[in-house]
Amino acid sequence: MTGQRDDPPEWNSPEAEVLRRVPGGPVLVRGPVRITTDDGRVVVADRFVVAVCRCLRSSIHPLCDTSHRALAPRWRDAGG
Repeated sequence: MTGQRDDPPEWNSPEAEVLRRVPGGPVLVRGPVRITTDDGRVVVADRFVVAVCRCLRSSIHPLCDTSHRALAPRWRDAGG
């Protein structure tokens, strides 16, 4: 047994464990998780910690690529 789930929970469901909301950055969630985008695309992330983008600038959205670091400090300080 690998400890991995066959059908991971949706990242924002009660079954998923939010580890941290990075101020001005992503939401860190214990993986693996499933992310369903607004257009219906499903992304399964099997990492042990998954960074979910909140700034909407990531080139690998819905996953974070640290693009939020280039945003104005005012946005980052507000929590995104």
